Amino acid sequence: MKFLCVAIVMLQASAAHALHVRQNPQPNVIVIYTDDQGYGDASCLNSESKFQTPSIDRLAREGMTFTDGHCSDTVCTPSRYGLLTGRYSWRTGLKRGVFGAERECLIEDGRMTLASLLRDNGYSTAMVGKWHLGMDFPGTNAKDRDWSQPVRDMPLDKGFEYFWGIPASMNYGVLAWFDGRHAAVPPTLFTRKKPNAIAISDYRIMPPYEDVAVKPNDLETAPDFVDSECLTRFTDRAIDWVRGQAEAARGGKPFFLYLPYTSPHKPVIPIDRFRGKSEAGAYGDFMLETDWHIGRLLQLLDNERIADNTLVFFSSDNGPENTFAERIKRFDHHSSGPYREGKRSIYEGGHRVPFIVRWPSRVKPGSRCNVPVCQTDLLATLAELHETELSASAGEDSTSFLPSLLGQTHQRPAVIHHAANGRFAVRDGRWKLVMQWRNKSQELYDLEADPTERSDLRKNHPDVAARLQRTITEIVRNGRSSPGVSQKNDVEWWSDLAWMKP
Repeated sequence: MKFLCVAIVMLQASAAHALHVRQNPQPNVIVIYTDDQGYGDASCLNSESKFQTPSIDRLAREGMTFTDGHCSDTVCTPSRYGLLTGRYSWRTGLKRGVFGAERECLIEDGRMTLASLLRDNGYSTAMVGKWHLGMDFPGTNAKDRDWSQPVRDMPLDKGFEYFWGIPASMNYGVLAWFDGRHAAVPPTLFTRKKPNAIAISDYRIMPPYEDVAVKPNDLETAPDFVDSECLTRFTDRAIDWVRGQAEAARGGKPFFLYLPYTSPHKPVIPIDRFRGKSEAGAYGDFMLETDWHIGRLLQLLDNERIADNTLVFFSSDNGPENTFAERIKRFDHHSSGPYREGKRSIYEGGHRVPFIVRWPSRVKPGSRCNVPVCQTDLLATLAELHETELSASAGEDSTSFLPSLLGQTHQRPAVIHHAANGRFAVRDGRWKLVMQWRNKSQELYDLEADPTERSDLRKNHPDVAARLQRTITEIVRNGRSSPGVSQKNDVEWWSDLAWMKP
């Protein structure tokens, strides 16, 4: 009888939750994604920050902060794949590192993305900013380009109806302002990294450019491309597109905007009005500029009277670039906050990132969630919001956090972390097991007692380590971490799975 009562209560709660979702209009959705911003680079998460981020702080003050939020990898390409598809990128053929600008898109045709999910639910969809998931440019290299031909295998083929941006990080070339499938000014010139005197170990992509390649790895560049214009151009375009959607949004036609910025990733190039304004050098100044542009977009939502029913998700693709160590020495600014290491690392500083959701009409202002969450979870969250059941081959590593967002609670299966070098870790509750890799042994951390990961407890708790090893093995082999029918990874076994037999 007791179990029957519990089941009835659970069914009633589920029905009430579904009714709540149905009775409220679909929100506009904006995903703001910064590049190499650490957990400690938001002043709402770091009381000792050497600069303030009032726009990011506003999102936290008016929304929910997930204090244990994670990207799905510790570098650009795989994190973006996980965010957009709800699937860990290490299940694909990309096992380490990132893509260049030009190669087959990591998101295969037909795979559900945030954009295709929302497009199929009646949304207008747009992406403005940095893609970095692979594109198919006309020709095979700079010698045989025909820029009158369209770019293929790019955002417009993955659920986005509008695209304006650049193909990848600026150090990978093919740099032009792409509007849809074409660059208004084609990248017909060449350049290479140039010194950036204002930042730590940095470079610039700026004129003058050459008519012919001087070195084998010279970057294809458009005559009008300048690195310092990215944030302004992206925000201007995003604002123009959202303004064009506002009237329809007020009438019930929602929109989705994905806005992946290029900051504070190198090159660190704040515009003049922000230089010298922080206490953390050019990097801090660059974060001030980034925050200001976010504020411009938030102000537009207010002006157009659509802020109340717009869900804004804010996060970063990974932890801070390794220049964070020098910033600690020079400015006493900790980009990773209290966490260990930064970008590329398997430790918390590599993948614990700002993770904030503001939705004024539904989310309690100033609320916090301490349940571990991953950026892969956004797909299932939006699917539940729209009462869309994910197929067995969609969002394999996505768990909805909508209940927590609406003031209830949710449980998250174990989260898998993955470093740029291919090393794995598994997180379940308070425990994190870093897996053996090459000549490195397993390490076990109690993140509640030791969030800085200084005390390896594997020898003290071999039972916990064994349980977590079974957990990660099952998640790898099942092809998914969310409940459902087992799926295949794109590759059955690779050497980074050192604890598993082929």
